[in-house]
Amino acid sequence: MSVLQEAYPYYLNNKAVYANEDLEVTDKYTGEIATRCALADATAIDEGIAGAVRAADPMAQMPSFKKKAVLEHCVSRFRERFDELAMALCIEAGKPITDAEGEVSRLIDTFQIAAEEATRVRGELQALDISARAEGYQGMWKRVPIGPCSFISPFNFPLNLAAHKIAPALAVGCPFVMKPASRTPLGAIIMGEILAETDLPEGAFSILACSRDGADLFTIDDRLKLLSFTGSPGVGWDLKARCGKKKVVLELGGNAAVVVDADTKNLDDAVNRIIFGAFYQSVSPVLVCSGS
Repeated sequence: MSVLQEAYPYYLNNKAVYANEDLEVTDKYTGEIATRCALADATAIDEGIAGAVRAADPMAQMPSFKKKAVLEHCVSRFRERFDELAMALCIEAGKPITDAEGEVSRLIDTFQIAAEEATRVRGELQALDISARAEGYQGMWKRVPIGPCSFISPFNFPLNLAAHKIAPALAVGCPFVMKPASRTPLGAIIMGEILAETDLPEGAFSILACSRDGADLFTIDDRLKLLSFTGSPGVGWDLKARCGKKKVVLELGGNAAVVVDADTKNLDDAVNRIIFGAFYQSVSPVLVCSGS
């Protein structure tokens, strides 16, 4: 029996919205429709950004122990729903169960680390008395939340790479709007379901599956102060060019450079592992189904 619900909402300003069932999520093994998700339109995205703006000050004022408590709640619930998260990842991303369980474990680790850092994100005192003129002088710097953030996560690690954006934002007190990959939205939506159980300020998060054509506001809206995108170089650099003055964090595809030591004792094993690593996350059904 499938662990998936028949339909999933998007999360707008902390609340589940079953607006429609327009996004089909396929079982990557069978190719059949596994479930459906609500698809956000430009109006919903605009409302999510407006909510994040309203939540910016309450989030910035949120004490460290409360931010830590939110993240620890997520860790606890992820552990309780471990098998569900792993199976959902198998279905929507086509991962073997061992890999899916490994990614859920990393999700938990990421939120746990963020919970610990939530009480340590402060600043530093710096001595400035490097000469007689500056005797008794000192400087102080402090970290402050940048404000509403925009997150766009990819299909290949839908739990892990969404967690890398969400958990640090919550730790430092930044509200956010997130666009999960339309191929693999379930992990982020389940995160939204768990975050909705907490007492985060209204507008602290919106997780909005949407089409690429409808996602421009995630990039161009000046109310957003930072864009974090993980994906292909072509898309990432194009988004950066259209971001205006906001800060941009890009994690883009590499060229998978590998060095094989000249005195390796098992060249065949090295070649097989390099090929596996290069194509491990490929969407090609030939690679997924191959027995070699």
